[in-house]
Amino acid sequence: MRIPKSIQLLVAFIVFLLCSESCEKIMPKAPELNQTLNAPLDGLTYEQNKIHLLGAAEFDEIYTGATGLGPLFVAASCSGCHNADSKGTPFTQLTRFGQTDTLGNTFLDQGGPQLQHNFLPGFEGEQLPQGASHSHFVAPIVAGLGFLELVNEQDIIALADPEDADADGVSGRINWNTLPDWVQPKATAEFKNGKYICRFGKKGSTYNLHQQVVQASNQDMGLTSTFMPQNPYNVLTGTQSIGTSDPDITDQSINSNVFYIQTLQAPERRNADDVTVLLGNELFRQIGCNSCHVEKLKTGYSAVDALSNKTFYPYTDMLLHDMGSALDDNYTEGTALSAEWKTPPLWGLGLSAQAQGGGYFLLHDGRAQSIEEAIEYHNGEAAASKSNYKTLSQSEKAALITFLNSL
Repeated sequence: MRIPKSIQLLVAFIVFLLCSESCEKIMPKAPELNQTLNAPLDGLTYEQNKIHLLGAAEFDEIYTGATGLGPLFVAASCSGCHNADSKGTPFTQLTRFGQTDTLGNTFLDQGGPQLQHNFLPGFEGEQLPQGASHSHFVAPIVAGLGFLELVNEQDIIALADPEDADADGVSGRINWNTLPDWVQPKATAEFKNGKYICRFGKKGSTYNLHQQVVQASNQDMGLTSTFMPQNPYNVLTGTQSIGTSDPDITDQSINSNVFYIQTLQAPERRNADDVTVLLGNELFRQIGCNSCHVEKLKTGYSAVDALSNKTFYPYTDMLLHDMGSALDDNYTEGTALSAEWKTPPLWGLGLSAQAQGGGYFLLHDGRAQSIEEAIEYHNGEAAASKSNYKTLSQSEKAALITFLNSL
């Protein structure tokens, strides 16, 4: 018996209503933009959004031995360390080793500067060479890096005070570093004694996001490219350098990945007008935290209008600071000293725990499991600010932490 069309439509409408009601119950709403770090910049053109999406797919691509992974590697994808474009954890950390001073890494033929502990069948993972100093690095937040890449070098120079000329105890300085031949500095780049101003990485030793992505592809995943055509190798394990004229990853994939990172939104504030947050912000300034965690920076010109000449609030000066003996890992990169670390941006801090399994893993190696513990590790140039923090009342400390969680 044929069911009348009117009855079919009525049944379909009832099913639609039931599905709509049940879907609302079982499917969570999309998070607000200030609750996530992996959204594209607002204002991208149609073509820019296409490249961004291609880069997002590359960022999440899980490589295998058949698609170029290894033979030695740390992780199989970018997102394997940068979960949801946020911070990593000690369970996905990197180990860098070999360089104890600014004279250069003496363990490059033994796998330096990065430990690749994972390996494909038939190979052997690396172990730390005897006598090599090392440091553990937890992956940083990726969101907002496109803004930091566009801060004018003259603005970074203006923030630097290597001789502490103002006698405030804070002497941030630039990591001037040599560049690989395949890194193309800007025509207007500052140049001193064969070195350029670098700004990315825990030690601020990497020039731009292109260098960061190429090196991470090679050192983290063992992927060859036209820029770095050799696999990571280690003479101690018998893994030899393998050159190739057929790269594992194309220039297009590298460039779309770079563009994806460049065009992620900057982490947005939450509850910025809350009375407690406003008090915490004022206390942040009063105790001197903003001497290094500079609140406001500005981008220069970019062909991407959404990035060009924008004021943003990362809470970093992008400079190296001596953080004292407790954070001295006896390891360095470029012209940084072993106790020096680049000021990490604080934006996105309040969202990082949700990507770290519900708890915090802060500082360069994730050793601090709360904001308060991270503050306690601050010494060296940050000792005065930490001392000022300790003089605050419990309610003032709570307001400061509330402010930091709003970033």
